[in-house]
Amino acid sequence: MSDPEIRVGDAEREEALQALGDHMSAGRLDIDEYGERTARVAASKTRGELLELFRDLPDPKPAFFPQVKVHAQALPATAAPAPRRWSTSRAALKAYAALIPVVWVATALLFLFAVRNPFVFLLPVFVMIAGARIWGEEWHNERRAQRRQREHWKNEHRRHRGRY
Repeated sequence: MSDPEIRVGDAEREEALQALGDHMSAGRLDIDEYGERTARVAASKTRGELLELFRDLPDPKPAFFPQVKVHAQALPATAAPAPRRWSTSRAALKAYAALIPVVWVATALLFLFAVRNPFVFLLPVFVMIAGARIWGEEWHNERRAQRRQREHWKNEHRRHRGRY
């Protein structure tokens, strides 16, 4: 299994990219060298080409775990996966976001041509409140995770600022 002429796939390339990122975070590689090596990882075809990139680096290195083949008969019978709730669907959230301006326009048209009562403008507000109840926490947690990831990236790259 350690034959350097065995071709690599996307999983092995991703493992190598992760290891290179660890070495750059540890300060063993500067940004230019990291860029060169990641380009070579993307172009590599064999294990030998990938391992050559780690020749002068300590662990972590790609391990090239063997693929385990599982026969269909060996799989145990499992229950069907739990259905996803409609409220956690990404497409449903996007559809709701697109629906909000439509509801406002429809309400304005309804006010102009059918109902001359200003309380009709409470309809879009109720639609927005319902959406906040359904997707509000999920959206809030996702935005919080994105902010955390952005701050982590800034902090990680702040120490490399003088080396560009």
